[in-house]
Amino acid sequence: MRGQPVKDASHLYEVERRAYHLERAGFRISELQLSPVQTVPWHYHNNISDTFYVIEGNLRLFLQQPKQEIRLAPGESYRVDAGRPHLVTNAGDSSMTILVLQGVGEYDYVPVVEGRT
Repeated sequence: MRGQPVKDASHLYEVERRAYHLERAGFRISELQLSPVQTVPWHYHNNISDTFYVIEGNLRLFLQQPKQEIRLAPGESYRVDAGRPHLVTNAGDSSMTILVLQGVGEYDYVPVVEGRT
C-alpha cells in the first residue's frame, strides 16, 4: 500500500544526527547517523535515486521489486533507482554514519506500508 508523498520526511523517523551538506534544485546530499536500533522505514521516491555511501559502521539495505538485501561497509556505496521500495538499517552494534546523495529531480518520500507497493 502506498502512502502520500511528502517533501520533508525528517519528522517520519528518528536518527541520532541529520545534517544537510548540499541542497539545490534537483540534488541534495545529506548525512545520517543511525543507532543500532534505528531504521529509515520502507519508502521510495518517484523521481530521484538514492545513493548510499558508508562513512562509518555497516549498512544493511532491504529492497523490493525485486527482493534483495545489500550490506555495505565503510567506503562502499549502492544506488537505489527511483520507484524502488527500500528500507535502511544499521547492521552493526555501534552508530552508523552514511551520506545519502539524492537526485537528479524533485525530491519526494513515499512511505510504503508493510513493505509493499
